[in-house]
Amino acid sequence: MDSVDFFTDNELLHDPYEYLAALRGECPVRREKHHDVVMVTGYEEAVAIYNDTERFSACVSVTGPFPGFPVPLEGDDVSDLIAEHRDKLPMSDQLPTMDPPLHTAHRALLSRMITPKRLRENEEFMWRLADRQYDEALVDGRCEFNGDYASPFAMLVIADLLGVPEDDHAEFREALLTATGTIGSSGGDALGHTPLEYLYGKFTEYIADRRENPRDDVLTGVASATFPDGGTPEVIDAVRVAANLFAAGQETTVRLLSSAVLMLAEDPGLQARLRADRGLLPNFIEETLRYESPVRGDFRLSKVPVTVGGVDIPAGTTVMLLNAALNRDPRKFPEPDTFDIARTNARAHVAFGRGVHSCPGAPLARAETLVSLNRLFDRTSDIRIDEDRHGPAGDRRYRYLPTFILRGLTRLHIRYTPAASSS
Repeated sequence: MDSVDFFTDNELLHDPYEYLAALRGECPVRREKHHDVVMVTGYEEAVAIYNDTERFSACVSVTGPFPGFPVPLEGDDVSDLIAEHRDKLPMSDQLPTMDPPLHTAHRALLSRMITPKRLRENEEFMWRLADRQYDEALVDGRCEFNGDYASPFAMLVIADLLGVPEDDHAEFREALLTATGTIGSSGGDALGHTPLEYLYGKFTEYIADRRENPRDDVLTGVASATFPDGGTPEVIDAVRVAANLFAAGQETTVRLLSSAVLMLAEDPGLQARLRADRGLLPNFIEETLRYESPVRGDFRLSKVPVTVGGVDIPAGTTVMLLNAALNRDPRKFPEPDTFDIARTNARAHVAFGRGVHSCPGAPLARAETLVSLNRLFDRTSDIRIDEDRHGPAGDRRYRYLPTFILRGLTRLHIRYTPAASSS
């Protein structure tokens, strides 16, 4: 096992699960030798860390050991060093890397921007958008699902949620669907701000304008949201929250959508069962999230010495919480490598994290997937893998994102038969 480098071995992009099970089999909390990261593969052990914001910092949550903390972390309490130097880390201005109480205030700001009423209106938009996007994607019996449907759909859903004017949607598609840069590159590259630079610019423009010239629109609500104590955030604070939702929400939704469609296209019996009873779709989505977590893992940095699962973790240790492993822990999920849409505790997965940093876009991703699968079933009588592009059953050729953070196909080519009513 120590010959394998989880962070750079591209073989693990295709199937990390045997390696993760072997790690857990030795110890659910085990240090790997290549980058000195403690790998947490046990469900209960990881949930305990997710919920422990007193002794673990999220400052390295996105980047982990690349580039690592900017100064040596020595002593039995490195909290002051973290506070002093955290701004030198990539993504330090983003919600996932913040710790309470700063995180608490900014997370609350997000909930004031995205109200229940706004979510209901957005879901109504999803149904219309799904029809429009499938009109473009489903034209000749085959499509590349990620690029033709999932990516533009996920992006435009969040654009609508945040009130991006429809006249700007085409510009967003051009800027964001062609952006380069991968979170958690398995080549060990430091993370760039490629899409965030564009989003910061656009949302700074929107929010500054709405504060000067309020209108009866969603962006005015985003611009006027306040912290829990009634304080008005700086423009850049509101921009960061909006941009984070925009950037992070798209990635996880696209990966969830493509994993779900892959499951359906690879298993005609499962597909027929779900077509016959769409009431099974919500739990199918949860089992997809458990079985193929869109986020492979998350990082934390120990502030003080901690004992987790009987293992002593010194202060200043980078810890990786491997969602992909937690969701296949047999102590929590019996027969974890079996995909079971009737699994009674499927929703106990940690695909969206846990604790204060649990993904704020989780309800949105679930709704987007349910709408998309329903409309896909409405438009087709069957879907199947395009063997010209991915090879025959038993010898498929799939490519996965070259990242140790995200889990998902780069492309998913499918064929379909149009439903009788849409032929």
